[in-house]
Amino acid sequence: MTVQQQQAAIPTVLVYEDDPGFHPHVNMPVPHPVPHLDTQPFPTAIAESTPQPDGAGPGTEAFRYWVAADALSRTSQTWGPLVPTGTQWHPTVGRALTSHLNAGIDLNAFYDRRGLWFFRRTVAGVTVAACESSEVVEHETGHAILDALRPQLFNAASAEAAALHEAFGDISALLTSLRLESLRIAVLAETQGDLERSSRVTRMAEQLGWAIRQGHPNAVDPDCLRNLSNSFFYGDPVQLPPSGPANMLSSEPHSFSRLFSGAFLKIVAGIFRQQDLQDQAGLAKAAEIAGQLLVDAAVAAPVVSAYYAQVAGHMIAAEQRRNGGKYGQSLRSAFIRHGILSLEAAASITEPEVARRGAGIAEATPGGGDDEGLTAVTVHGATYGVTQPLTLSAPAAERRFGIAGSDPAGGSVRPADPERVATSFLEDLLRRGRVHVPEEHRSNAAFVDDSPSRLKTHEITRSVTGEGFALVRRCFD
Repeated sequence: MTVQQQQAAIPTVLVYEDDPGFHPHVNMPVPHPVPHLDTQPFPTAIAESTPQPDGAGPGTEAFRYWVAADALSRTSQTWGPLVPTGTQWHPTVGRALTSHLNAGIDLNAFYDRRGLWFFRRTVAGVTVAACESSEVVEHETGHAILDALRPQLFNAASAEAAALHEAFGDISALLTSLRLESLRIAVLAETQGDLERSSRVTRMAEQLGWAIRQGHPNAVDPDCLRNLSNSFFYGDPVQLPPSGPANMLSSEPHSFSRLFSGAFLKIVAGIFRQQDLQDQAGLAKAAEIAGQLLVDAAVAAPVVSAYYAQVAGHMIAAEQRRNGGKYGQSLRSAFIRHGILSLEAAASITEPEVARRGAGIAEATPGGGDDEGLTAVTVHGATYGVTQPLTLSAPAAERRFGIAGSDPAGGSVRPADPERVATSFLEDLLRRGRVHVPEEHRSNAAFVDDSPSRLKTHEITRSVTGEGFALVRRCFD
């Protein structure tokens, strides 16, 4: 049997490789081998029945199933080789991460430690199904991957911790897309080799972004949901507004995530420029190197108030350990350009300093307790419209590097104390209407947004100690 005959004998399904987009003639479905969901160490499953691989096209349930299955499988294949041996889903997920492809009517998707949930809505005559976008599926699966590596981030009352989760989701979509040779070739052609430029793999969820713009024109980017190709500059989220139009930076996690994902894109571009071959193979290698450094940093970086800076510092440290500093300038430049590290902070992470901190970094392992590195901060419930004291999980681990983000006026931003970070996070959630407060917990002065269209990412519930209430996360959307 010839190679062509062998390829023809492999069952295939039609899928979108990244996103449906809003120009159907641009992103056409392509055939991929039937995906296998039981990919270790991150097996996945789909709640809906498995259809036949019969070449069903866009708009059908069979097509949506295979797009989701293909994206789930590729995401597992992307991160599996990069994570430490023994890494598994968060225990509440179970053996396999299960996706629900038709969870209700909305323009959204979320991860909630029970699985992935994808919604759909008809907008201007177009049914926009979140599960029909590989990028959305890869983003949500990224949340579950990071939760396996660093479960402490799930309940951390910290804008930077929440934003790192969102950035990791977008980076998951980027790296999973770059596993495909066809997309690497297309991106190199589109950007003319300058990977910092906007491209089909930096523009996240074009179709979902289009649908949201029909009702909220300024809520998302003009050509997608978010773009990793951006120039946002760091500001302490404690000092930022809780929300704003897409062209402004706010403390809202999806907005603030763009700082880190933007820096990561520049890191991939910088590493690519140093590859011997400026081709699709060189791009594949650059993406893998950057992804490994992010995993190393996510596992090791302590959960602190200036969390972005710690993750950045640990990426630089990981690069020195793995590559001897070969790509260090690319990392420093990217983090400096986005203000995630100040000039003095970037300069302080020297090889001797990394060696001095090496033992603590080497001891870091994935997983751990959900509250590791967090401290309980109790605030007056009446201040926030609830009847009893309220406990928040503030980021208070011991800093490994004494570094912080850049002050636009020069120098470093002084990190806010854990209690200020936690209370600011709570206040922003309440101002955005993202907290569910049961009626029996509300005071007479409660100010709760009960709009059914606004997904509640958090809730106020009875503390596990039985004393007062606690803020807990429901999901990452």
